[in-house]
Amino acid sequence: MSLIARIPALAPFGVRSFRFQWPADLLASWAFEMEGVILGWFVLVSTQSVLALAIFGSLQFLGTLISPFYGMAGDRFGNRNLLCAMRGTYIATALVLTVLFATHNATPVAVFVLATIIGLVRPSDITLRNLLVGETMPTELLMRAMSVSRTTADSARVVGALSGAALVAALGAGLAYAAVFLVYLVSFALTLNVGLKRVRVLGEGRLAMSPFAALREGFVYVWSTPDVRAATLLAFLMNFAAYPVVGQLLAYVAKDIYGMNQTGLGWLIAIYASGALTGSIVLSTNGARIRAARTMIAFALAWFSLNFVFSWITTPAIGQPLLFVIGFAQSFCMVPMAVILLRTADPAFRGRVMGVRMLAVYGLPLGLLLSGPMVEHFSFAVTGSIFSLVGVAATLAIVSRWREQLWSKNATANLR
Repeated sequence: MSLIARIPALAPFGVRSFRFQWPADLLASWAFEMEGVILGWFVLVSTQSVLALAIFGSLQFLGTLISPFYGMAGDRFGNRNLLCAMRGTYIATALVLTVLFATHNATPVAVFVLATIIGLVRPSDITLRNLLVGETMPTELLMRAMSVSRTTADSARVVGALSGAALVAALGAGLAYAAVFLVYLVSFALTLNVGLKRVRVLGEGRLAMSPFAALREGFVYVWSTPDVRAATLLAFLMNFAAYPVVGQLLAYVAKDIYGMNQTGLGWLIAIYASGALTGSIVLSTNGARIRAARTMIAFALAWFSLNFVFSWITTPAIGQPLLFVIGFAQSFCMVPMAVILLRTADPAFRGRVMGVRMLAVYGLPLGLLLSGPMVEHFSFAVTGSIFSLVGVAATLAIVSRWREQLWSKNATANLR
């Protein structure tokens, strides 16, 4: 505890719930990334189709359509309870996949079916994590806590991507998936100790209304609150136009542009995640001094610009360090965005706001479904360039429309 008191970045660990939540989220994220590498490569190799890869990536985000209901369910039944139920689902699907790979019965159809089940649940995992941080963390520690929380996903992308590829190469898909199953199991056990006392907020009793009425009220709140509306629209844009270029399509870049194998794909993901992890660490130590909305906008523009350049790179020696910088820019865009939503939203609407914000993740499968055919008919370079230019133009339009809420030093979203 004395170490926590001396190092500002560790201050969130002074909260008991966070000491259990951070490792639980870390392990869950680790398993997510291991699964992504194992299944993504399996689909690409077994189907030989980048379109199938894009469809597979899209299936993992089906749950974005019902994410507002997860936010309401968390408000009603407790965020910790709901997160435990979700992680129980991961354990079940991982067990089924372990058996399928171990018995050599895994097929693209079976993987697509199970990816659909996972996709209905997993997208809201980040929502529940953020809500638990928001309800257990003092306001003055929120930026640091969100930055440290973000390291769970970023660091897991490094370790999970490399370990997923290495385990498959060394042990085969069956034993590799057994490791995924065990990681999920430990994560679930830790989650049981998170947020034991549910925080009740003013106006929570109104959630006795029907789910659809509560959902409609949440949409009205998001649409009528300028800074929340702007951040939510920007979240959709980043998922639609930024993430596909350096996300699921990295498997295509590794295999067809750089001539790499599965291990090479793991390294690309790890390098990108290392940049994001570095950004999260910098924010955890210096985040209290930044203006969240200005930082979000500046690094959104930087991210799209870097994606444009990356789209035209054909050699790993240049593409790899560029991926690191892109990952860094991603953290400086997305972490302040989450802080803006948690800080400015009325606590009575926080669950629904974060649920509606998760709908923005649906921009990613839409972007993937559009980018897959474009890559096959044109090229990765042309597709990445179009997405990046659209992203820059749309970001500037959002800033122009909500300049007072996003760029003014006195705006709530820019308070330090």
